[in-house]
Amino acid sequence: MRIGLYPGTFDPITYGHTDIIRRSCSLVDRLVIGVAINRDKGPLFTLEERVAMIEAECKSMVEETGTEIVVHPFENLLIDCARDVGASVIVRGLRAVADFEYEFQMVGMNRALDASVETVFLMADARRQAIASRLVKEIARLGGDVSKFVPPAVKDALVARYNR
Repeated sequence: MRIGLYPGTFDPITYGHTDIIRRSCSLVDRLVIGVAINRDKGPLFTLEERVAMIEAECKSMVEETGTEIVVHPFENLLIDCARDVGASVIVRGLRAVADFEYEFQMVGMNRALDASVETVFLMADARRQAIASRLVKEIARLGGDVSKFVPPAVKDALVARYNR
């Protein structure tokens, strides 16, 4: 069984993320979505909220693709998380050249830690390249419409969070 790990903070999950998830399903038998518990980033949504949003958005993808999708919170090194879930592949999405520079460094470090885990990059769909969770949150905070960037339930969660 080929197991892939798609890590991120997913704060919140966007259409960019769901595009990468859907496309990753054609590459692996099981896709583990690693939800980083990155306390330094100060996420808007709790870990439990992020996990629930991801599970809700992936439910139909499991049925469409036949790929098992598992949501797995983690707080250790990415390479250790990959080992923990049995992943032989780490999936990363790229939007722009700036993403590549950072990801290039991460691949080098991960390969130094465990050369048996490969990293695969998927280019973001052209319609999704500008989407970043950080920008989506800023638009929502300022009262803008984020419906082009996130699923309806995530939009509702953002509106509810900022209307407190």
